[in-house]
Amino acid sequence: MFNKVKKDQTIDEKTIEIKRVSKKVKGGNNISFTALVGVGNGKGSVGIGLGRSAGVPEAIKKAVRKAKANMITFPLNGTTVPCDIEFSLGAARLKIKPAPRGSGIMAGGPLRALFDLAGVKDVSAKILGTNNGNRNCQILIKALEYMSDHRVPGKERVADDEKV
Repeated sequence: MFNKVKKDQTIDEKTIEIKRVSKKVKGGNNISFTALVGVGNGKGSVGIGLGRSAGVPEAIKKAVRKAKANMITFPLNGTTVPCDIEFSLGAARLKIKPAPRGSGIMAGGPLRALFDLAGVKDVSAKILGTNNGNRNCQILIKALEYMSDHRVPGKERVADDEKV
């Protein structure tokens, strides 16, 4: 299901979100940190990880380790995604469209960071239904994974035309 990335490739990482969280216990509050980190190789591979720890550096290290373990690979069409896709996960809905060369990344927040890490230079994306950074990243990863598991529209037509 997941397309693993070779270990010798250079992998960039970017911290998307750090939150201070607390838990009520009998003795008071337990304070810890969560870090959401994205990793990518700039060639169509990207992953996310969520780490929790008492300190920020440890949370980031855990998140990077999880993100590298959960990397996926998806097809690129030059500097953009190969086709339009609409995807939903819970209440969140995501719309991704390829953009012409030179358009840049037209997406907000965590989506922009993950597209940049994946090597997508020209894309338009909109997320609806949630402002949660973790959920936004999850739906993007699921949509890209879906794109890699299924045939891209138009590819099979080119193959049929060449046979004629």
